[in-house]
Amino acid sequence: MHELDSVPPELQTMRDYVRWAASRFQEAGLVFGHGTDNALDEAAALVLHTLHLPMDLSAVWWEARLTAREAEAVVKRVRRRIRERLPLPYLTREAWFAGLPFYVDERVLVPRSPIGEIVQRQFEPWLAPESVERILDIGTGSGCIAIACAYAFPGAEVDAVDVSPEALDVARVNVERHRLQQRVTLFQSDLFAALPQDRRYDLIVSNPPYVDALDMSQLPPEYRHEPRLALEAGEDGLDLVRTILREAPARLTEGGILVVEVGNSGPALEAAFPDVPFVWLEFEHGEGEVFLLTAQQLADYRDYFNG
Repeated sequence: MHELDSVPPELQTMRDYVRWAASRFQEAGLVFGHGTDNALDEAAALVLHTLHLPMDLSAVWWEARLTAREAEAVVKRVRRRIRERLPLPYLTREAWFAGLPFYVDERVLVPRSPIGEIVQRQFEPWLAPESVERILDIGTGSGCIAIACAYAFPGAEVDAVDVSPEALDVARVNVERHRLQQRVTLFQSDLFAALPQDRRYDLIVSNPPYVDALDMSQLPPEYRHEPRLALEAGEDGLDLVRTILREAPARLTEGGILVVEVGNSGPALEAAFPDVPFVWLEFEHGEGEVFLLTAQQLADYRDYFNG
């Protein structure tokens, strides 16, 4: 694609650049899923962010012309998106989750969990928002779920754990960006290991690694830029989920709930624990396999998880 080496002279308006970028993305066979799910939306997001414009820009501005410097900046990002197959948020250093902006780079997954929708609904009807005092986010990565929970439950304290010190450095940037240092506490921990032993939570939420061996071997190039540690979870994708199920009962309050995303490993989870009454949550926007269990259900089926 030699035309990526310079600004095409025919392009003038923002609309021109979006159409051109979308065509080049389609031509290159890019894979989407890091904030957008198609070439046109990806192109629009790239152009708007590069021009420092809001995502809800009025349609009247799409006929505005780009300066020479702006055009060069857009083409440079299009070129990198295609040639390096980098997810767009790694180019822009920004991703949105639950209506909030987050800094991201290659040390963390790009935020995209459907859990964000449940956070915005305050996990109703499963929790009474005013009664939530402490929340735990396992595998926090960029800190997006923990921070979104802090906004959704302004009266709660949030603990966020990750085994990766590099990921926690990114999470720290976001905690400070949202000025939540007094309410969101970061722990470097292998799941529950480094948390205070007597601490209990009204909500434990997790988007842990859950990609199984087969899916890992077939990941598109865009997904291979993300940290392997945050994706890979053994032959059936359940290595960490099994530990969470086993240890969560001792960490929940009496009325607490556990919410975990397991993605494509959902069928493997049901096959491993066929008698457990997992509640599979539904979403208005997007999709994903996310289950919920109450503290009582986890206690009732403790023997299954310890077996």
